[in-house]
Amino acid sequence: MRAVQYDRFGPPEVLRVAEVPKPSPGPGEVLVEVHAASVDAGETAFRAGRMRGIARAKFPRRVGGDFAGRVVEAGAQVRGWQHGDAVWGVMPHFAFGALADYVAVPGERLAPAPGNLSLLEAAALPTSGTTALTALTEKARLAPGERLLIRGATGGVGSLAVQLGKALGAHVTALAGARNLDWIRELGADEALDYRTTRPDDLGRFDVIVDVVGTELGAYQARLDRRGRMIALAFDPDRIVASMLGTGLRAALRPRQVKLFSNNPPAERIAELARRAEKGDVRPVIHAVLPMDGIAEAHRGLEAGGVRGKYVVDMGRA
Repeated sequence: MRAVQYDRFGPPEVLRVAEVPKPSPGPGEVLVEVHAASVDAGETAFRAGRMRGIARAKFPRRVGGDFAGRVVEAGAQVRGWQHGDAVWGVMPHFAFGALADYVAVPGERLAPAPGNLSLLEAAALPTSGTTALTALTEKARLAPGERLLIRGATGGVGSLAVQLGKALGAHVTALAGARNLDWIRELGADEALDYRTTRPDDLGRFDVIVDVVGTELGAYQARLDRRGRMIALAFDPDRIVASMLGTGLRAALRPRQVKLFSNNPPAERIAELARRAEKGDVRPVIHAVLPMDGIAEAHRGLEAGGVRGKYVVDMGRA
């Protein structure tokens, strides 16, 4: 089968489509024929080698954290899945590889795909959607009427956090580039402000801040109300390790105010996201659809910035 992988750290051009053995499902696993997978912005740091001190997987390394497709075969000890079932899911934590013709994943990493979306549309949601859902419902416990600020509102997680925040009844303020402000309002933001001309001191107070940028955390933390919560979902790309340590220290010193997590959703959260998609609380935001050999183009676009939502890779199943 085909799979995207890389044999060394470097620029997007190190990514290539390779022929690799097709996996077989082990006990507790399900073999899924992938119809589409999304490209996660966080993986650019892994590919470039900026996370080499944290993730120590051997080369060749694969990419892709979530997917949508159809069940091919269920391994031993798996119940409830039939051949041809439309599913979506996420790879095991830090085990990339969704950008492939087939994936074998634990059954608990899957849920039925939303019935109101095509598999191509659905592929844009699992990782980013469960991240936004966990941030707002489990970590922040966002309540109706609270004031929510989202930094980095145009990306995969940010664009979904805007929609979910509105669906949860919050007053949503979004920071984005000037050309995206009207679009962010259409997604559900009550206020959309240009991040280039809006400084932290220009803002009011917030009950919850979701940060998908990773810089100036102290200045934005100061905008929290007395019982406010900041959910830190990104690190400074120019100093990732130092940024991770600094954010971790903030969370250790003020655990009720600053929260960070590495998304590892259980099956219940993946299923909850499907229900919310079917209800209309959240819809996919797709910047572009590319073939598998367009993966380098997607990474270049993510590093350049200005992406609305997610890049989705179409495996050509049609």
